[in-house]
Amino acid sequence: MKKMHLLGLMSGTSLDGLDMALCTFENQGGQWTYEVLQTGFREYSDQTRKQLQEAIRYPVSELLSLHREYGAWLGKESAEFLRGAPVKPDAIATHGHTIHHRPDLGFTFQLGCPQQVALGSGLTAIGDFRSLDVALGGQGAPLVPVGDRLLFDQYRFCLNLGGIANVSFEAAGERRAFDIGIANMLLNHLCAPLGLDFDRNGALARSGKPNLPLLRALDSLPYYRKPYPKSTGYEWFREAILPLLDRYPDTPENQLHTAVHHIARKIGEQLKGLGGGSRGGVLVTGGGAFNTYLLEVLQGQLGEGLALVVPETTLVAFKEALVFAFLGALRLAGQNNVLASVTGARRDSCSGVVYLP
Repeated sequence: MKKMHLLGLMSGTSLDGLDMALCTFENQGGQWTYEVLQTGFREYSDQTRKQLQEAIRYPVSELLSLHREYGAWLGKESAEFLRGAPVKPDAIATHGHTIHHRPDLGFTFQLGCPQQVALGSGLTAIGDFRSLDVALGGQGAPLVPVGDRLLFDQYRFCLNLGGIANVSFEAAGERRAFDIGIANMLLNHLCAPLGLDFDRNGALARSGKPNLPLLRALDSLPYYRKPYPKSTGYEWFREAILPLLDRYPDTPENQLHTAVHHIARKIGEQLKGLGGGSRGGVLVTGGGAFNTYLLEVLQGQLGEGLALVVPETTLVAFKEALVFAFLGALRLAGQNNVLASVTGARRDSCSGVVYLP
């Protein structure tokens, strides 16, 4: 198979901005390889961040208007990013920004019209990667595990510390994955009253003390007792976690300290419960991989038998954009890019809708 060049666009639940990764993929003898050629990040303006955060409450007309507007912005930013790029991509694989994710009700919606991405960039765009899986009875998430399986199989676990913490792993010859629970969405929310986007290196959390009633309440949330496959998002954070912060008020430092220990405890419980195995360690990516205090507490939860592995900065920051580019490559190759063993759907699928400029 010839080399394919894809631009991956990723906007996650942490609401920090748009990640872009221009990548090359090649399949030789059934083995996929990749190269990241160029990466970029576009921070959201305060207005855009507020719109994305509040869009879940928008009426239909406003939501669809923002869908068009945000898609046009994605297309414009893609075109600017690709000026002077080393290659012209075969397509843009766009995740969009998840606003409504309700697989229990049979739907999911990612903001950012892919047709506008195609028109704004002048390139083929592939979007709406989740809906087919949801229609097949799956969670529509997580989608990154197919990349973990085909590109990062040397690790026992692939752990993403984004707005939500999720993990993927091999079990009985199948890829398994699920959303463990809250991560940066909570930490960044607690930083907002201090005028900060995030807690650099976890310094504020390190300086705080535990709020034990809050910790017990967080640890007792029913979501953590649900079996996988399972996925969650902002709705759960808003409905289940935010009320606990109001019920157990404290200083931002103490709440951050408590949140870090909650996050590390829940991740540690899950990974140890899945078995450490003897092959590889835990590949850690996403913004939380830069939070040194969180990693220290998490490693303490895991013990010496399961080592955290933080790769080079580009992979930490842009792994999800890289994998969405890979999902686009698999879509163009006509290969399955969503795994039923991960999502709980009736079958694997080759997902993503193709839009021409």
